[in-house]
Amino acid sequence: MRRRETSKLAACRRSATALLALLLLAACATAPASQATHDLVIRNGLIHDGSGGAPHVGDVAVEGDRIVAVGEVEGRGEREIDAAGHAVAPGFINMLSWATESLIEDGRAMSDIEQGVTLEIFGEGVSMGPLTPEMRRLMISRQGDIRFPVPWTSLDEYLRHLETSGVSPNVASFIGATSVRMHELGEGDVDPTPEQLAQMRALVRRAMEEGALGVGSSLIYAPASYAETPELVALVEEAGRCGGMYISHMRSEGNHIDRAIAELIAISRQSGAPAEIYHLKLAGRENWDRLPEVIAQIEAARAEGLRITADMYTYPAGATGLDAAMPTWVQDGGHEAWVQRLRDPLIRARVIREMRAPSDDWENLLLLAGGAENVLLIGFRNDALKPLTGMTLAEVAARRGLTPEETAIDLVIEDDSRVDTAYFLMSEDNVRAQTALPWMSFGSDAGAPATEGVFLRSNTHPRAYGNFARLLGRYVRDERALTLPDAIRRLTALPAANLGLTDRGSLRGGAFADIVVFDPATIADHATFDEPHQYASGMRDVFVNGVQVLSGGEHTGATPGRVVRGRGWTGWPDGGACR
Repeated sequence: MRRRETSKLAACRRSATALLALLLLAACATAPASQATHDLVIRNGLIHDGSGGAPHVGDVAVEGDRIVAVGEVEGRGEREIDAAGHAVAPGFINMLSWATESLIEDGRAMSDIEQGVTLEIFGEGVSMGPLTPEMRRLMISRQGDIRFPVPWTSLDEYLRHLETSGVSPNVASFIGATSVRMHELGEGDVDPTPEQLAQMRALVRRAMEEGALGVGSSLIYAPASYAETPELVALVEEAGRCGGMYISHMRSEGNHIDRAIAELIAISRQSGAPAEIYHLKLAGRENWDRLPEVIAQIEAARAEGLRITADMYTYPAGATGLDAAMPTWVQDGGHEAWVQRLRDPLIRARVIREMRAPSDDWENLLLLAGGAENVLLIGFRNDALKPLTGMTLAEVAARRGLTPEETAIDLVIEDDSRVDTAYFLMSEDNVRAQTALPWMSFGSDAGAPATEGVFLRSNTHPRAYGNFARLLGRYVRDERALTLPDAIRRLTALPAANLGLTDRGSLRGGAFADIVVFDPATIADHATFDEPHQYASGMRDVFVNGVQVLSGGEHTGATPGRVVRGRGWTGWPDGGACR
């Protein structure tokens, strides 16, 4: 009897268990979607979605590499991060990055990740492909502190090399007009034949189909300066046919800036492609009061319907090399030919004369800086010269008992390089005013180094460590030159739109989960020209493609960065935008 009752009791229990399971399944089936579990939910942050509109307190939900919800997220996350008291924004886009080599050395991109950069854009004139065997040889022979093999030939292969090696930020690139010219013409002051120009156009088309963002030029430097406007129009036409743009370090940022802007506008108009000015500035004290006319010139073109924009860095000094203090004719044929000519006493004397005299033929940064005391030497290849790092050209000249011009020539010869140099050229008032322009985005014009290892063998411009934090700390919070929502828009959605990137630069469902969390009250730059290797502070968390690369201000070591491709890429489902 007991055995039968026990059996009945067990059967009842089994029935009850089955019924309960069915009820639970039914409840789950009818549960609202808001109860779904997400991979990550960032809670209670002040949401800046990138549009420039007023922020609001809310949450951001992430599944895999995409944002799935923004606002009130009721479903829990496998990970939950409390962002109360912090701004939550799209990851920042560095419109002019020279992290091409620093990422090979250290894929963490420490200086930029510490500021919230999640996408590095390369290609100011020179790109990492396409390469001929001779260009590959030159790339290797001209390396400085960072040494690396060059197993790639095309720009696409280089970008894939970074992705495969492991990098923290996403990467993308323009194809450099200088690289295209060198590929077909070498480094001489020559014009392309019709056949050579057709080959140059084909190189641009191929790069665009591989995902390049457009054509980038850098027209104050040899051999880029040898290119005439029709050559550039032809190359940019190919980019425009693939949905790309033109972006340029113009022929002048000083005495002839009006002519340079007119050329950029003409290239845009004739090619049909939008155009952007790299690191807009008024170089040289005598040009500082010309900012209103420059703005008017750009805005007149925009009113005409042309898509003309600009980017900038947030410092009154630029950084390049001593080549920008010498006439371009002496650099005809490349670095080796330049150094050889400088050894000739007659040529040396002519170069010195031209370095001292204003000219309409080339942009002389030594004169625009106002003198050798405003020219800072920040990087050498030759170990014997590294003790001069951080000295001005005037100080080294005085130590050697030579003129600044003689000293500059000797340093180029002794270092067998152009010598990394910072030129103090701009007005702080103009820098501040430019940050408020609605069509202005931002780029560091620098690598992404770390405060360790090989990076400490040379100085760098402080913009490498502070460009974006300086914008948000000094110009937004302290000086109120622009609002925080507008600054974030111009760090994110504006450059993404200019580049044709539809799924980056905003916090919205479906966009890639490139997200930053920072404290607007404390974000600040700390790098200086005397001590540039100092990280910014105030950035707490950074996510790239949904993976956390910065946690509590500390790098996690994660390298989830990917190649980001332009509209012409043939890998898109529709085969790309090229026509």
